[in-house]
Amino acid sequence: MLNWSQLSNDEKTEALARPAMADSQSLTATVRDIIQTVRKQGDKALFDYAERFDKVTLSELALPASAIDEAEARLSDTVKQAIELAYANITKFHEAQKPADTKVETSPGVICELKHEAIDAVGLYIPGGTAPLPSTVLMLGATAKVAGCPRKVLCSPPNKEGVLADEILYAAKLCGIDEIYRVGGAQAIAALALGTESVAKVDKIFGPGNSFVTEAKQQVSLLPGGPAIDMPAGPSEVLVLADSEANPAFVASDLLSQAEHGTDSQAVLVSDSEALITATKAEVAKQLAGLSRNAIASEAMTHSRYILTGSLSESVAVSNAYGPEHLIVQTREPRGLLAQLKNAGSIFLGPYSPESAGDYASGTNHVLPTYGYARNTSSLGLLDFMRRYTVQELSEQGLKNLGPAIMTLAGAEGLDAHKQAVALRMETLS
Repeated sequence: MLNWSQLSNDEKTEALARPAMADSQSLTATVRDIIQTVRKQGDKALFDYAERFDKVTLSELALPASAIDEAEARLSDTVKQAIELAYANITKFHEAQKPADTKVETSPGVICELKHEAIDAVGLYIPGGTAPLPSTVLMLGATAKVAGCPRKVLCSPPNKEGVLADEILYAAKLCGIDEIYRVGGAQAIAALALGTESVAKVDKIFGPGNSFVTEAKQQVSLLPGGPAIDMPAGPSEVLVLADSEANPAFVASDLLSQAEHGTDSQAVLVSDSEALITATKAEVAKQLAGLSRNAIASEAMTHSRYILTGSLSESVAVSNAYGPEHLIVQTREPRGLLAQLKNAGSIFLGPYSPESAGDYASGTNHVLPTYGYARNTSSLGLLDFMRRYTVQELSEQGLKNLGPAIMTLAGAEGLDAHKQAVALRMETLS
C-alpha cells in the first residue's frame, strides 16, 4: 500500500507508471521487415507467416461464405441471444451519435457547410489468443455499420485448424461483414494497408492487438498514402476509485477482471480508506484462487497499485494524473464526482456498473485509449468511422463583401496568385 501524501514527486511518478512495453528498437525492426515482406510478396508472405506464427497451412485466405452460416448453426441459442443483445445495445448507443450537418451564412452571400460521410473501406482487426473476442467484432462492426461504411473487412488469426471461432463469425454476420480473412498479427495490418492479391487495401484500420499489431498500425499510418488508424494503444488497465462504503468483493472483482486480460495489464485501486484497501487485498487473494486464468491474473497483479489518499478530492487528482483506460467509481455519490473526472477512456459509476458491462453489452464502445492516452485521446465512437468536410459557396455579393479583405491578406502573405484569383473575379463584377 502506497501512502500518497508521504511520496516524493518522483515516487508519485513511479507509482503511476505503466508496465514497460517491449523493446522498441527490435520491435520496430521486426515489424518493418514484416511490412516490407508483405509489400513485396503479397499473399505468399501471408501464407508463410500463417505457417510460421499461427502453425497452420492455408490454401486460401478468404473465409468461404458458407462458413458463416455453418458457424451460426453450431452456436447455442443462449450464446446467439447474448450476442444479439450486445449488438442491439451497441447499435442503439452509436445511432444516437449520428452528427447533424451544419449550414451557416457567415456573411451576406457567403454560405459555409459542414458535412459528414462514412469512410469507404475500413479494416477491422480482431486479435487471436486464448479466447474468441466476438465483443470486439461488435464494437467495431456494429459501429461501422451504423456509420454506413460500404466496405467492412475483418482480419483475425485462425486456430491451428485454420478456422475462426463461431462466435466471431456470428457477430460478423450481424454487423453485415462478409469480407473475412484468416490472417493476424503485423502481417494482417500490412495487408490491410498495402493490399495483396486477395486483400484490397482499406482507408482506415481499427482494432486492438499485441505490441506487434500496435507497432504495425503506427508504421503503416506514416506511409505515403497509408491508412489512418483509430488510436495508439498499450496494455489494458483499470483504476478503481473507492471510498469506505465500497464493497471490497466488488472492487476486487473489477481489479481482477482487468488482470485476467494479460500479464502486462495493470490494476490500480485509489481510496481514502485504509480499511477498504486492506479488505480488498484479502478479497483479491481469495478470488484469484478460483480463476481459470489464475497464472495470467497473478502475474498482472504484480503491476497492481494500492494507493491510500487523504481525501476523496485527492483520489480524484490521482485518477486524473493517471488517465486510465477504464475508471470505476465506487463511492457514496459517484455521479457527484463525474464533473471532476477529466481523464478516462470510459467511466463506470456506482456499485452495479462493473467494467464487464462496458466490455460486452451496455452499449458503449470498449475500444479505448490506454497507457495514459486518455488524457488527449477519446474512446472509439461513430465519428471515427466517418470523415467530415466543408463546403463554401459565395454569391456575387458575397465576393464583393469578402474580396477586399481576402486580397489584403493574400498581399500580406506575398501570395500574388491568391490575390489575383479574387481580383479577376472582382473586375467582372464592377
